Amino acid sequence: MSKKPKADVPVSNKAVDALYGIAEEIYEELDGGQIPKMKIPLRTKANIRFDTKHAVWKYGNLTGVRSAKKLKGALMLLRTMHVLEFIRDMIRENKSSTLREMYYISEGWDIAKFHAQEESNLLAEDLEVITQLLREDFKLRPEESGASVIGNLTLEEITRNGERKRINCRDDVGDAGYTIPYNVEKEKVKLIEADAKFVLAIETGGMFDRLVENGFDEDAKCILVHLKGQPSRSTRRLLKRLNEELKINVATFTDGDPWSFRIHASVAYGAIKTAHISEYLATPTAEFVGITASDILNYELPTDALTPRDIGALNAEMTDPRFNDEFWRSEIQAMLQINKKAEQQALAKYGLDYVTDTYLPEKLGPLGLM
Repeated sequence: MSKKPKADVPVSNKAVDALYGIAEEIYEELDGGQIPKMKIPLRTKANIRFDTKHAVWKYGNLTGVRSAKKLKGALMLLRTMHVLEFIRDMIRENKSSTLREMYYISEGWDIAKFHAQEESNLLAEDLEVITQLLREDFKLRPEESGASVIGNLTLEEITRNGERKRINCRDDVGDAGYTIPYNVEKEKVKLIEADAKFVLAIETGGMFDRLVENGFDEDAKCILVHLKGQPSRSTRRLLKRLNEELKINVATFTDGDPWSFRIHASVAYGAIKTAHISEYLATPTAEFVGITASDILNYELPTDALTPRDIGALNAEMTDPRFNDEFWRSEIQAMLQINKKAEQQALAKYGLDYVTDTYLPEKLGPLGLM
């Protein structure tokens, strides 16, 4: 017998209804003697556009058809039915699984099993696109561990026992901070209040630890968030919620290289891979206070030479709509010209307190954040 869902933890009926809707369409086609199919928006570069109104990536109107007319299509429809059943059972039993676990679960599906995790990941994304829901609604969670938060932010999170626990992300946590769960929606994490002028999203763990040790969250009256490199969806979603619900400005502090520029772009405007939910994840008003080519010159920072891959990425960013303004064009061109990149930790050239006493105040001050 299935376990009864814990009290106060809502069952996502909208997800179950959406899954039944997909299954019913396929069943009706089979019942009517038709070859079953699913229509899916194409997730290709040709079908992705940058919505200038909302400043995020979005899918266009091009669609493709997954049909049982061919063996490959029939197998994917069969896998889809197995996945729908698997998700339905998890929701009913109030369980969840990682994307990796779903891949291994398919070992019991005979000919329908996935041959690589990329196949199961893409199917989970297809379901998001079709239903306009999130994988979190389907009780699917990523493998990556959550990022960390330190600052005067009070929230309520539902514990494993189904109880609500109030946590202050400065006073009730250790040096590692509050760990962001994979689901940060209101039914799981409720934002109560924050006494902060801005949120500073930091790329590297070393710099996050430096700012925590220097007490920057208290001195600058801000909330520190460790992005852990390319931020997870839950991290980007929490940043957006802090910005929209608590009206707190967001700034990103990264290394000075093309890949770090893209970290900022994913926070502010979304990424191509998650174009179907960019409006849900992106914070278009986020400011960039990371290392730039100008910083490398003005602060005389230690550097590394750009690699051919770096140069290719910078050239690609020159045509990326997310970097289509005077600031980014100028900085990208300057980085190509000097052929140099630099890490956040390069600021330690001037001492361990330089980043909090000098660099960040000089970058945040003109933005009205300090």
